[in-house]
Amino acid sequence: MFPVFEIFGKQIGMYGVMAVLGFAACFLVGSGLIRRFDISIYDFALTMIAACVGMVIGASCLYAATNYRLLIDGFSHFSEIGWSGLWTCIRVAFGGFVYYGGFIGAAVGILIYTKYAKDVKAHRDHLLDIYAVLVPLFHGFGRIGCFFGGCCYGVESELGFTVHNNPLNPSINGVNRFPIQLVESACNFILFLILLYLFRKGVMHSRLIYLYLLTYPVVRFITELFRGDTYRGILFGLSTSQWISIVLFVFALIMLPLKTRKLKAAEAPRDQVS
Repeated sequence: MFPVFEIFGKQIGMYGVMAVLGFAACFLVGSGLIRRFDISIYDFALTMIAACVGMVIGASCLYAATNYRLLIDGFSHFSEIGWSGLWTCIRVAFGGFVYYGGFIGAAVGILIYTKYAKDVKAHRDHLLDIYAVLVPLFHGFGRIGCFFGGCCYGVESELGFTVHNNPLNPSINGVNRFPIQLVESACNFILFLILLYLFRKGVMHSRLIYLYLLTYPVVRFITELFRGDTYRGILFGLSTSQWISIVLFVFALIMLPLKTRKLKAAEAPRDQVS
């Protein structure tokens, strides 16, 4: 693995590099997709900024939720550790990211922005379709970053990689682990290509976000079984992400037929007129 590299004596994290590459790829692809709906590049850029803000907030908040014990300990022992100790607990608790929190946060950011921005209000469903296409693309780059950084690692396995001298996550050093990050990255890229194809063909328009929620949670539920990290929270034998996968899958299962019915009702008068 290759967690960091140096440029002019300054260390650069590979996860950050892959995140920037993923964002650039999403902006490039998205700027082509918006042409179908006459959405300006300016409005698309602002929508992506809103999504990024929501993503960071949501991802860090869900990470903190999985580390709630640290926050509880910090507040309960405030008299002993003081403000500096409490701030350290808060900083550590919010110091990571959980994908699902970022996904939900970004979606909320888009919904809020499109509610108040007049120029894109009518394109909310279109932008959510584009979001559904771009999410697995960005996530695919992100999981490669996880592999380089050594986080979200897999279980001990004869098939995989042995890491040495990883300064960011010493616990993985010297243990051969299954490269679940690369497997999930490949799944995300495949899902991106499928959703991109459906988008270009006009299949499931205004509903691609629900199709994504019917596919990725299944992938995530399975890949979680091959994860070897232990800080993701476990409840009744399932990880936090597995529980969220179940909730999002059921949500999409309910919302997809409702959305389909709504679209058909909206198109019915046109059919009658024609």
